[in-house]
Amino acid sequence: MWGAGAGPQTISVSAANQWDVWSNQPNTPGIKSYPHETINIGKPLSSIKSLTSSFNQQVPGGGAWDTAYDIWDSSNEHEIMLWTNYTGNPDGGGNVKPISYHYAPSGAAIPVYSNVNIGGATWNVFEGFNGHKVISLLRTSKTNNGTVDIKSVLDWIKSKNYFGDIKVGSVQYGVEITSSPGGMNFNFNNWTVTSK
Repeated sequence: MWGAGAGPQTISVSAANQWDVWSNQPNTPGIKSYPHETINIGKPLSSIKSLTSSFNQQVPGGGAWDTAYDIWDSSNEHEIMLWTNYTGNPDGGGNVKPISYHYAPSGAAIPVYSNVNIGGATWNVFEGFNGHKVISLLRTSKTNNGTVDIKSVLDWIKSKNYFGDIKVGSVQYGVEITSSPGGMNFNFNNWTVTSK
């Protein structure tokens, strides 16, 4: 939990990859919490033959939040976020927005690449800085279950010269909660990460 005025939150764990969170966050700007799971990879990108992850979740109809992967290199200089579902808009507008260097007069984050097909999904890509480099990919078609080809995403980002042969650190998955007034439930089931 972080952020000014953060409210109460309870996490319940049923199994290593099955958990839920009830969170009651006020309708104010800023992310209040990111309950998540983590697995450490600890390998150079060039030595990874495949890196995929599957997710399955149930989310509320209201509030302001995004379910997302948060992927870090081992030096914590590069952060890659992959939004799978969210209450904002794929173009960077709405009540949750990715970090960006540039914003439109409407307040929407401006993508640096739009409708990019990577690993079988279509993404809008945003670039920003939050004490370190942040690349955010928002799925243009929101979903509560699926498989993400993380290796393909990282290779594509590397091809755009955002980084070199980084050592992949942690892969996290959970929900960034900005607001969930009155208390809302988020359920996560059968999250897996497979690396070869």
